[in-house]
Amino acid sequence: MTQQGVRWTTDQVLTLAPDAASRRAGSRLGAAGPWSEVGSSDEGAVWGLCKGGGSEPYRTVVDVADVSGPAYACGCPSLKFPCKHALGLLLLWAGGAGAVPPGSEAPDWAERWLAARREHGRDVQAGTEGTAGSSAPASVSRDPEAARRRAARRAERITAGATELEQRLADLLRDGLAGAEQAGYGLWEETAARMVDAQAPGLASRVRELGSIPSSGPGWPVRLLEECALLHLLDQAWLRRERLPDGLAAAVRSRVGLPASADGPPVRDRWLVLAQYDTSDARLTTRRIWLYGAETDRTALVLSYGAAGRAPEQALPVGLALEAEVSAYPGAGQRRAALGRRFAPPEPTRMRPRGVTTSQAAIRYGEALRDDPWLDSVPVTLGRVVPVPDGGSWQLADADGDTALPLARAAGNHPGLWRLVALSGGAPVTVFGECGHRGFTPLTAWPVGPGPAVPLC
Repeated sequence: MTQQGVRWTTDQVLTLAPDAASRRAGSRLGAAGPWSEVGSSDEGAVWGLCKGGGSEPYRTVVDVADVSGPAYACGCPSLKFPCKHALGLLLLWAGGAGAVPPGSEAPDWAERWLAARREHGRDVQAGTEGTAGSSAPASVSRDPEAARRRAARRAERITAGATELEQRLADLLRDGLAGAEQAGYGLWEETAARMVDAQAPGLASRVRELGSIPSSGPGWPVRLLEECALLHLLDQAWLRRERLPDGLAAAVRSRVGLPASADGPPVRDRWLVLAQYDTSDARLTTRRIWLYGAETDRTALVLSYGAAGRAPEQALPVGLALEAEVSAYPGAGQRRAALGRRFAPPEPTRMRPRGVTTSQAAIRYGEALRDDPWLDSVPVTLGRVVPVPDGGSWQLADADGDTALPLARAAGNHPGLWRLVALSGGAPVTVFGECGHRGFTPLTAWPVGPGPAVPLC
């Protein structure tokens, strides 16, 4: 749907709002109630009619395919850019295909505007069509210098947000971590909203994660201090990004929330679906699909999104293989990729990824941190390991050595652990999962002999 291959997230849409009032008004219009005749095209256009105060609904259309930034048109008289109707339409679209059907045919009024933009090379970003119901909005010339200025203004806003966040972290540490438990989640949500205002959704997401740590169990002050240190490091990296190597600078831009395109050269391979699982919060459902290339020996992560409570559209069952192209996103050590052209439908396979020892997995994570210090984990396949209890928790021990990896605390309480234990029965198994500073999270396992992949998540 977009050049990035996925629908935008709610936070990405809200960063476009010119002010807090527009963000609130747009959020109220991000539901299906006031909208009719909505649709979206494969070329990256979204349109719809929004019921307003006039006798006729406002015609709203957004072109999200331009690398210089989205372009908007709306029949409302608002002088804000983008208006609340454009924000509401994008929020509705970010919620998934159930609200805004993909592959639709644009109505005449939207098609005329889109055709004018693309035929004449115009960057149409008028905040109004002049009068509600007019057929063609005004347009201005495409200007690379204008795109550069927009990027510079956003960078300035992110810098201001990072500077403010540094002060808030300093206040937290000066007053003591105990105050974070007493203040409650509202303090963190207000700080996150400030980062959204600064057009830094990545910082906002990390701040919300901080808010979930106080009172989360034994040792929470240590975990909070660790995450505050990582957030401080990200702030400082952004403020000094001109001094960083190109790969690390790209990782910093991605971590603060700047959009990027999967512009790496397409890599064709036979890709094994290693794992698929969803994570959700109050705003968004994120689906992670791990792929393994048989010829390239490369692991790639494909992301897709849906509104909270809705499953994303893209789905690939674990254990199947497909011949396809993937293109990498920029950034040192970046695993994320966009799934491109497919040459054959997915089909069952006996292929398995190559496994490593537990000590090699730990080394692999340490090396990855040099490229991206904010990396929570790396994808790893462990070969010939046995799940064994370790006091009140579990670990995966090498069957042919004397080293082991502890399971992440969340994995130790997950039903998938018992599927893994039953599959093993004390014998070695092959396990794919994510290895990081919280331990190893198993996602898929294979028995020692022939047998299909067993999802653990």
